Formats: sequence, structure tokens, C-alpha cells
Amino acid sequence: MSFQEYFAQHYPRLVALYPAPRCGLNYTNAYQLLIATILSAQCTDERVNLVTPALFQHYPHPAALAQARLEELEQEIYSTGFYRNKARNIIAACQLIVANYGGEVPSSMAELVTLPGVARKTASVVLGNVFGKNEGIAVDTHVMRLVARLGWTKETAQGKIERDLMKLVPREEWTNLNHRLVWHGRLVCIARKPNCPSCTLAEVCPSAQ
Repeated sequence: MSFQEYFAQHYPRLVALYPAPRCGLNYTNAYQLLIATILSAQCTDERVNLVTPALFQHYPHPAALAQARLEELEQEIYSTGFYRNKARNIIAACQLIVANYGGEVPSSMAELVTLPGVARKTASVVLGNVFGKNEGIAVDTHVMRLVARLGWTKETAQGKIERDLMKLVPREEWTNLNHRLVWHGRLVCIARKPNCPSCTLAEVCPSAQ
């Protein structure tokens, strides 16, 4: 069976399960989602959502974070892991946003990926959720796990997985695809022990069988 046939069997079921999917990170604007997404690397959305309210109260806009003391920011984001790299990248990214984009988060893939700590995945999250632009598919650990189990691709590298998915999924669904796979990965298709008996995709999932 081709990847297209697997996808055609699975995706309508995911749509039915998650008809109005949303981002798992809490945010009110592009700046907040950008920082939250950087923090979410190797960290759960739940943990990030515990950290960001105080963080955004302390640093309400990029100009404030651009002037943050590195050691102080490290302590504020410590619980998200890899806090030293994240803090350096966040401050540097905000400094560029202030210097090059008038303090506003840029709204194109080409501009976003020039910011420290921002690769295609983070840029795709911000563009799709804030600016309504489907310029890429965010391939995180949930997406990588589920597309392998569902048989949508044989690739294992993020970039190659994204390219395969972009061929399977209509452009207008790129952001929703990420959300649906992420929520299914959190609630049902769990990494260590997928709950296949209660999964509505099980009867057409090659891994479940």
C-alpha cells in the first residue's frame, strides 16, 4: 500500500477526533509564541506554560528581553531544560528583532530562520498559528513517532519527513496536521506504551496490527 493510501485511511479519522485542533502552548501574540516555542525544545508544553506567565509579565515585549541579564533569564527558564543555550538564543533573537525588525516578530520563513534558536520547526509554528501562513510543517518528536507508526514515510530525518508530509497533505492543512498528530501522540499514541485498544486508527494502523 502506498503512503498516499495509508494517509487517506488515517487522516479523516484524525480530523474527526480533533476537529478544531489548537496549539498546546499558551500565547497571545507572535512574540510570546516564538519564545514559548524556543523554550519547548526538549521540554513539555505543560512545563513551558507554567514558566511563561511570569516570564512575559517580566518581559512584556522583545525590547525587554533584549536587555535581559543572561544569568537572571537562565534562572527564570531553568526548569525547561537546556536553559543556558535557550537563554542565550532568546536574548540574541530579541536583540535582532529590535535591531532589524522594529521590535516586531517577522512574518516570513526566510526572516524567522535568521534568528538564533529558530529553525524551520519553530518558524512554522509561529507562521501557521499567528500569521495564518502554511509555509512548512512543524516536525517534532510526536510527529516523527506517529508518522513512522502510521506508515506515512520511511524517512527518519526531520527535513525529509517534512518534505514527504508536504506531498501528502494539502497546504491549508499543514498547521492542523501538526496539532492533530501532537494531541494524538499525547493522549493516545504515547511513546512508551501506545493505547492501541482505544485508538480509532488501530484498525488501519500497520503498527497496531
